[in-house]
Amino acid sequence: MRGTETPSVRDPSVTFEEYMYWAKLTRSKEAKANTAELTASSGRILRSSLKTRPAAEKASSAVVQLVDPGEQNASSNDDDRTSMMRRATQEEWTHAERGLRTTSWGAVFFLITTDIIGPMTTPWAFAQTGYGPGVALYTVFGALAAYSGYAIWKTYLGLDSEKYPLLTFGDIFYRLFGAVPRHCVNFMLSFQLMLIVATLILQSGQGISQISQGRDAINGDGLCFIVCMLIYTIAGLLVGQVKTLRRVAWLANVCVWVNVAILLICVGVVVHYPPNFKATEASYGRDFGPGPIRTFAGQPPAGMASGGTGFVASLNGLNQAVYSYGGCMVFVSFMAEMRHPMDFWKSLLCGQAFIYCVYIFFGMFVYSFQGQFAFNPVMQGLSPYTFQTATNVLFLMSGLIAATLYSNIGFKVIYLDIFQEIFKFPPLTERKGKIVWAFCMPVFWLFAFVVAAAVPQLSYVSGFIGAFFILSLTYTAPAVLALGFQLKSDAMVDGEDFDPETRTYSYIDTGLKRHWRAYKKRPLLNTFNFVFMLGGLVTTALGVYSSVEGLIGAFNGKSVATSFGCKPPV
Repeated sequence: MRGTETPSVRDPSVTFEEYMYWAKLTRSKEAKANTAELTASSGRILRSSLKTRPAAEKASSAVVQLVDPGEQNASSNDDDRTSMMRRATQEEWTHAERGLRTTSWGAVFFLITTDIIGPMTTPWAFAQTGYGPGVALYTVFGALAAYSGYAIWKTYLGLDSEKYPLLTFGDIFYRLFGAVPRHCVNFMLSFQLMLIVATLILQSGQGISQISQGRDAINGDGLCFIVCMLIYTIAGLLVGQVKTLRRVAWLANVCVWVNVAILLICVGVVVHYPPNFKATEASYGRDFGPGPIRTFAGQPPAGMASGGTGFVASLNGLNQAVYSYGGCMVFVSFMAEMRHPMDFWKSLLCGQAFIYCVYIFFGMFVYSFQGQFAFNPVMQGLSPYTFQTATNVLFLMSGLIAATLYSNIGFKVIYLDIFQEIFKFPPLTERKGKIVWAFCMPVFWLFAFVVAAAVPQLSYVSGFIGAFFILSLTYTAPAVLALGFQLKSDAMVDGEDFDPETRTYSYIDTGLKRHWRAYKKRPLLNTFNFVFMLGGLVTTALGVYSSVEGLIGAFNGKSVATSFGCKPPV
């Protein structure tokens, strides 16, 4: 047993059964520690549970204190720190790793709502589906997203330990399936985050364009649309040079309250003012110019859905529902910072229920007053210039914060998984690594800008991201994890033992026979996970098809916006 070595996140010599062995011991220690904590602080339980300091900020400062006290003076301390870490005993690492886990389930509830909540697209989704199918879609996909979170939680509990901590979503795939699936998942996650930055550039460019047009479009089309997006991209480039989330993590909570303010303004405005017909006509064609507002209990008839006709319109609405629930990929990072990860189910249940209620209420409310003219994003569908400008400015602020966080995480995943691990680039804490960061981060933003400028159709771009990336990582991937973990864990039976001294496991059988025996142990659950996985793949294909069809239609003359053009889609 490697009693004096530092814990490893990814070690090819560690077997699934060894991960399970140490995870079971860690869960037992956590249960005892949590019981002692609750007993000692019985009078402060509620206050402790609702403690809202961002987990990302806590982890960042703890990690900085543990392994990076010299970010301000990294070049002179790296060798000494490395030497010190190598001399650390297993007990010291255990205490250090446990010290990072200080976040309560209440704090994680706020982080889940921060990470997932994004109701700006829900009214447009209801406009494509009608009341009934819209409620059904958000209900079904909300329940399935909750199950995905549950599957990730159960897998995390079975594989994470103080000796071998789990830190990222890709690490779970590594421990179940190997290095190649981990690289694939990390690549998809990075590309997804880059495309989300592209949608933020597009959304914010539309906002800047609306502001520049002035009241009653006194300035015509305002600034050239590609210039509007370029302005936002340059701002993101400057802010994106921040290398550690510790310096901007506190701003994440600001985004929540800014978005709440936008929602409240929208709820008040849509009751008293008509939709922004100029924006709907520019984006969706002449059929969505000034006219009577209509809402539908079921699927809107032909010409009444801005996202297409019939089945295609419903699929585009589905893509927005998927886009809204995306975010479970970071649950592993949240649990890695929890004092008692067994309590994550409370955070998940409360968070998903809150998000679902906000989506349903806001989507149906705005759709009731704007009907087929509901716009994506919702604040740019407001007609009064004063409120439109106020919400656009608020969104520019929160969008820049979100884009900074997404670009930071997205590029770090690329850097650590590809540049540093495969091409042996220097760590980001070293001077050379910081120089690489400074040169490569603009490339990340430039790529996002090119995508936004080339495809200036927000609903279909976000729908494509939802279908191909978010649906795959939020629904299909967790189903694969659940199935793989269940088969491997159920294959372990009495008579098989792990020896921590020799790090060997006594198997009674191997191969297909072993997996089939495990499958028959829980046939209904395993069948459900398999069908869930297939359903995710089929829905991904249908979602991509509808997004591509919508993009083809938009570039056939329905929208005034063109690739790298000056005409704005609002």
